[in-house]
Amino acid sequence: MQICVVALGKIGLPLAVQFASKGHEVVGADVSQSVVDAVNAGVEPFPGEFELGTKMRVAVEAGLLTATTDTAKAVAGSEAVVVVVPLFVDAEGVPDFGWMDAATQDIARGLQRGTLVSYETTLPVGTTRGRWAPMLEAGSGLTVSEDFSLVFSPERVRTGRVFSDLRRYPKLVGGVDPSSTARGISFYESMLDFDERDDLPRPNGVWDLESSEASEFAKLAETTYRDVNIGLANQFARFADSQDIDIMKVIEACNSQPFSHIHRPGIAVGGHCIPIYPRMYLWNDPSATVVRAAREANAGMPSYAVDLLAAAEGNLDGLVVLVLGAAYRGEVKETAFSGVFPLVEELRARGAVPYVSDPLYDHEELASLGLTPHRGETVGAVVVQTDHPEYRDIGAANFPGVRVLVDGRRITDPGRWNDVRRIVIGG
Repeated sequence: MQICVVALGKIGLPLAVQFASKGHEVVGADVSQSVVDAVNAGVEPFPGEFELGTKMRVAVEAGLLTATTDTAKAVAGSEAVVVVVPLFVDAEGVPDFGWMDAATQDIARGLQRGTLVSYETTLPVGTTRGRWAPMLEAGSGLTVSEDFSLVFSPERVRTGRVFSDLRRYPKLVGGVDPSSTARGISFYESMLDFDERDDLPRPNGVWDLESSEASEFAKLAETTYRDVNIGLANQFARFADSQDIDIMKVIEACNSQPFSHIHRPGIAVGGHCIPIYPRMYLWNDPSATVVRAAREANAGMPSYAVDLLAAAEGNLDGLVVLVLGAAYRGEVKETAFSGVFPLVEELRARGAVPYVSDPLYDHEELASLGLTPHRGETVGAVVVQTDHPEYRDIGAANFPGVRVLVDGRRITDPGRWNDVRRIVIGG
């Protein structure tokens, strides 16, 4: 097949490489000339994705993967188009469709009869049918269902392990009509391999969700569930602190039977997905009070961590604090909606002097994010914001003069923090 993948980011590029690995000719379209140049040269444009560099070079050298900034031309020569353009939402969860509208208009200009178009970007329910179908029709002069097929098939992978997640999780597909759904299922069955899993209600593979709305809802539901579960765990942790109970022992006890799946509490919920998609769901369903309460509970955790520090230290005025970790999660060089930003803001608001360090970021990169890099200054307190594995091996000896540690991820070794007050969220 001739396939076009629109947007060569941390999900789109691995997808393009996956399709090429099946022997198909793939053109990646991206608005960034530097990304296009890197891909055409066989050079990984961003670090951290396992096996991407090697697999991409093989595909490029075989002539199966190329890149361009001309989306319409790439679409015109393709039998299938897979769209992974970012969709942003504001603090209230209102989607900004600007980038996706522009990409869809480009796709429409090149769209040919018989083409399959699959959107993988997480969307509010009803967007594929209500927004993309009319836009594609208006820009191409074609009619959906009659002249081209249209499906929604959400990406369900995490950066750093995209290829393994593509095998691990069922691929969900729902179209705007039964023939589109069938076409989408056939396409993905030919592109992906799946691990055998005996824990699923049906065989792992491509799952028919029947409609684009159901497929859109499935992605929002699974991510919103995680945010709500974490919100509940954080509420439990705060109560446990007030009762001098170790919440992790409680959670382990609860999860010892099969009907309890309580997640771990922590200092922040970050990344492109979990803080964002519940707000997108709320945009669809503003009456969802449980979802709204959980989102507010999770958004308040950085401030709560500073409360714990203040309870231990007293007045924070002038206290020099080192925040360990700018990334939103360990081993991933990404700060999207990271807890480091509200944490640093709260420390500054209470008079503390926060510095930040992260093994994945140099001083210039941290400064460009509006953070003050730690250059060896003596600190009175340390707050762990990211669960980088390097933090398991540090201790009080690394920070002479430190008096308080707030470990927001429970990753530090208590034995390395003797003579320092070590505080974890949830006892």
